[in-house]
Amino acid sequence: MTVEKDALRRRLLAARDAMSPFILSQAIGELAVSMYALPVEVNEGDTVAAYVATRREPGGTAMLDALLDQGLRVLLPIVPEGEPQRLQWGVYRGEKHLEEGRWNLLEPQGIRLDPDALVDAKLILVPAVAVDRRGVRLGRGAGYYDRTLAGMPGQIVAVVHDAEVVDGELPEDENDVRVDWILTPTGEFEPVER
Repeated sequence: MTVEKDALRRRLLAARDAMSPFILSQAIGELAVSMYALPVEVNEGDTVAAYVATRREPGGTAMLDALLDQGLRVLLPIVPEGEPQRLQWGVYRGEKHLEEGRWNLLEPQGIRLDPDALVDAKLILVPAVAVDRRGVRLGRGAGYYDRTLAGMPGQIVAVVHDAEVVDGELPEDENDVRVDWILTPTGEFEPVER
């Protein structure tokens, strides 16, 4: 299964790398607008978890700023040192408060929250290389998100580019955590088929 996942991941990431900067920029704006139509009810002060997009992932700080604009508390992942484990979290306070962390990923400055801080999140936006309509998510392969998301009560959203929603079935391992929603730049939040 790992060989199959790795080959699929390489093919999808190569297609993402070939994406036009114009299309990527357009996707960033469209996803920011989507943050004003979240699929769960949120009130000012509620917690939403998200991520800082990297390497042509869909998203961007505009998406995060749209969440802040609504008075939401936004948590972002912090990759801990050592072997893959559950992610730590930090509170997003704007792009100027991000700093390079492990693997040059941008992370929030300030206090590190333990992995269980995610329990408070009503919605959890996660990056993916691909997702199928059953909610099976293909990540980058280290398992950080699967370890972190297991047992979390919030609704999980895989954020992918339009071409990364797979109509067939992605390979799935027993430790993979399925998502509840799919979000693409040109679509709305789409519930997965259960």
